[in-house]
Amino acid sequence: MFYVAPNVLNLQNQAEVVTIHTDISYNLVVGSTVFLNNIPINSWKSDDRGNFVAKFIMREVKNLPMNIGEYNELKLVGETVGGVTFCGTQDILILNNIPVGSGKK
Repeated sequence: MFYVAPNVLNLQNQAEVVTIHTDISYNLVVGSTVFLNNIPINSWKSDDRGNFVAKFIMREVKNLPMNIGEYNELKLVGETVGGVTFCGTQDILILNNIPVGSGKK
């Protein structure tokens, strides 16, 4: 299981990464094998509970084919140190809202 932060993605935001939190022990994951919708992982770490956390470049996630105003599926896949493939999905809401006060129209 995993969850995406943010679970609502505004295509107008200026964040640099999309963070995926899992309930898989950090020590069990081969970080370089992890992909999100075929996007290679940028970096990874352990959270304070010892679980695997993956980070992906936001602009690459924003370039995925998505339906704005709808929930879109993100799929995380990777391998454990034992060579077992793991997979999880989550639907996140995709918005394209210009932030108030940004000066954009």
